[in-house]
Amino acid sequence: MNSLDIAKPPRDTRVVVAMSGGVDSSVVAGLLKREGYDVIGVTLQLYDHGAAVHRAGSCCAGQDIDDARRVSEAIGIPHYVLDYEQRFREAVINPFAESYVMGETPIPCVACNQTVKFADLLATARDLGADCLATGHYIRSRHEPTADNPDRRTLYRPIDSDRDQSYFLFATTQEQLDFLRFPLGELPKARTRELAEEMGMVVAQKADSQDICFVPQGKYADVIGKLRPDSQLAGDIVHIDGRVLGSHPGIVNYTIGQRKGLGVATGDPLYVVHLDARSKRVVVGPREALETSKVILRDVNWLSDTPLEAIGENGVSCFAKLRSTRPPKPATLRVIDGVAEVELDEGEAGIAAGQACVLYSSPDDEARVYGGGFIERSERSPQAEALLSQLLNATPTTAPAA
Repeated sequence: MNSLDIAKPPRDTRVVVAMSGGVDSSVVAGLLKREGYDVIGVTLQLYDHGAAVHRAGSCCAGQDIDDARRVSEAIGIPHYVLDYEQRFREAVINPFAESYVMGETPIPCVACNQTVKFADLLATARDLGADCLATGHYIRSRHEPTADNPDRRTLYRPIDSDRDQSYFLFATTQEQLDFLRFPLGELPKARTRELAEEMGMVVAQKADSQDICFVPQGKYADVIGKLRPDSQLAGDIVHIDGRVLGSHPGIVNYTIGQRKGLGVATGDPLYVVHLDARSKRVVVGPREALETSKVILRDVNWLSDTPLEAIGENGVSCFAKLRSTRPPKPATLRVIDGVAEVELDEGEAGIAAGQACVLYSSPDDEARVYGGGFIERSERSPQAEALLSQLLNATPTTAPAA
């Protein structure tokens, strides 16, 4: 076995590296080339670069393509740029806008990994005769074969917990995982930059991407407004107890858990607790109305040894991560009539439909990724659920703000 767990010498092993133009994927390409692998760099052109060509903090912009090309030339590997703009719009941008209009908080990076990168690009890698597709993600996979699958790999959190990208990769299927490699999973980010310096890469000190690539400066509403002009429809801001407190210019301008910029006041702190797309209402309430005790999942991707359908009503203990910036916390997964429910030992605030719930074997850095799903809906305290149910099933009556 070589370092990629493939039974042939590196010189006979072809690896396609997904090169975004950043330091991480560049180092992956450089390391594999240095080890003697037959490396091909591929960069995806995902959207109309326009004003984003030289925008700092972006991903997959025009400057990134230039950087990936320069790194490839420097380390001596072939480099290809593939035009995936139409596919990216169909698979990522349009569903992102639709989800926001429905009052959800989608995660386009997960959709991009699911479709464009780990489906379409993976297929392209196979067409190029590659033995695997390598990326610069901070996550680990291990070769743990079974009788039914000698190539089987399992997914684990990375060494550098501050760079953990498992939340965005939970939807990687077993078939995709078996073909993927993540060489940076065993490295801290600081070491990655050191390696880039050692290899003389022009991107060694390049800033990490921060924004969603097609959302300049994080202005979601502007992008959605262009894609769906009907999304900017005004409606009421309603207290969870039924009082109409004011109006808003469109629910896409709000997110669950938001406190600032509501434009209404009652004397007590208010938070967005629900977005009612059907009636175009922004529902606000006290912080305790945000506390979530259970989430119901859709589109579950399951990578555990125990089949999902075998879990049943008794459930299994696990650790759930409901936001990319929060640590995994104790939870119980149950599957009732084919529906996956995750009950949280401790309440979580600010959980919205469309976000991900990722499940792990433990809360530490050695945790195995069991998989996860997208949040269909969440359940709050019985009192908050009763108030919200009453509100959503009745027409609010106008009352002066307190």
